[in-house]
Amino acid sequence: MMSLSVALLLMLTFLFFWKLAKWKLVPRLNYPRSLPSLPIIGSLLQLAGQPQVHLLFHRLQQKYGNLYSLYMGSHYVVVVNNYLHAKEVLLKKGKIFAGRPRMVTTDLLTRNGKDIAFATYSPLWKFQRKLVHSALSMFGKGSLALEKIICQEAASLCGILNVTQESSLDIASELTRAVTNVVCNLCFKSSYHRGDAEFEAMLQYSQGIVDTVAKEGLVDIFPWLQSFPNKDLALLKQCVAMRDQLLYQQFAKHKEAFNGDSANDLMDVLLKAKLNMENNNSHLLQGQGLTEDHLLMTVADIFGAGVETTTTVLKWIVLYLLLYPEVQQKIQDELDQKVGYNRNPQLSDRLHMTYLEATISEVLRIRPVSPLLIPHEALEDTSIGEYDIPKGARIVINLWSIHHDEKEWDKPGEFNPGRFLDESGNHIYSPSPSYLPFGAGVRVCMGEVLAKMELFLFMAWILQRFTLSIPEGHTLPEPEGKFGVVLQVPNFKVKATLRKAWEGLEVDQ
Repeated sequence: MMSLSVALLLMLTFLFFWKLAKWKLVPRLNYPRSLPSLPIIGSLLQLAGQPQVHLLFHRLQQKYGNLYSLYMGSHYVVVVNNYLHAKEVLLKKGKIFAGRPRMVTTDLLTRNGKDIAFATYSPLWKFQRKLVHSALSMFGKGSLALEKIICQEAASLCGILNVTQESSLDIASELTRAVTNVVCNLCFKSSYHRGDAEFEAMLQYSQGIVDTVAKEGLVDIFPWLQSFPNKDLALLKQCVAMRDQLLYQQFAKHKEAFNGDSANDLMDVLLKAKLNMENNNSHLLQGQGLTEDHLLMTVADIFGAGVETTTTVLKWIVLYLLLYPEVQQKIQDELDQKVGYNRNPQLSDRLHMTYLEATISEVLRIRPVSPLLIPHEALEDTSIGEYDIPKGARIVINLWSIHHDEKEWDKPGEFNPGRFLDESGNHIYSPSPSYLPFGAGVRVCMGEVLAKMELFLFMAWILQRFTLSIPEGHTLPEPEGKFGVVLQVPNFKVKATLRKAWEGLEVDQ
């Protein structure tokens, strides 16, 4: 009996020292500092009652550092708050961090990740993205075709402002219609008129999607909750059904009229690509095919990203011009000197309209359209800086913190277009390496070029002709915004007054 006890003791001793030796040989993992967490719910108590998540993450940076982690239920999340770590994620290790986490709301929106924005990195995803770039290039042809489309909508918008001038106007819906028509032209070669019932339906479903998708609501954290009645989820399903009905109508028209010898819009480009893959029996995508769902979700992506983001930035620009009328006056002085009254603003004027360009840049900095970029997912075990990051970790880039970093920006909370100008008055695209308004790397915004064109041309056309002011009896909201997929602008009214030099002239030409 004694010998058995001794043998057992020796075996336990051996196992102890063997484990100790193994522990010493394998380095301990150095994960980012974590917020307190509890079983099942993770760190949710720290986030409860905090609707402005980007601001909360910004404040937590003071306590936990530039890179910290938390648990959203069982999901391990790493929050990136400075540009050095952000560029490592987006650029240096862009493909490693190019994954997207699966969420209930985004799966509903994209038919289980068959789009581009929320789909994870794969050969099929790369092919879809390449198709969209090809379509935009087709329209580009030196940017003249795109510029013509935008200027047509700018002229229409100015015509509406002229008819409604001196009255209290909800400019948000007019901006949305103008941007929507640019995207409709790209996707379908169609457009909407003011008051169009289909356009009103589009506004309704777009708002519902923005209010419910990818906000880390409880159903995304605990997917089993979708089995129970859920008001937000019901709204999302209703809005997606409305969106899909409109998409199907356009898709059916394009399929019926499709001619493989020509491509007039994005839908034609996608149909042609699908046909070529089927005819060539392509093995490029490792057994994956470009289904009708992929085509529809790609177009839906262009609408979601191309309309909501650009419209949001335009609304922020107008709000800041109302808050800072001296900035509006400087832009108009610049327009008078560089463009005058005898012609319309053109894209080539961007080189000379440095103060307008600086104002757009400053709005994109102080109110980033997406304060938390769509979460990335680590596709393998890796690291950020000195910290280890496990495969499957969700990476959140807090663009708000990066654009409000006091080490990179002088008085970052102040609106100052001058920070984007050099001593000679030339526009500086990036006075700090922490300026990342459209993201970077593999997942950089596809519509960056188009968005910059729209922002410049719409604002140049409007401000050349009109002065925007606060209607009598109205006040402006604080420019805080509402957190979501985009940083939503609070509602406000505008009065558009025709400038004296334009009295008697054709405003919509």
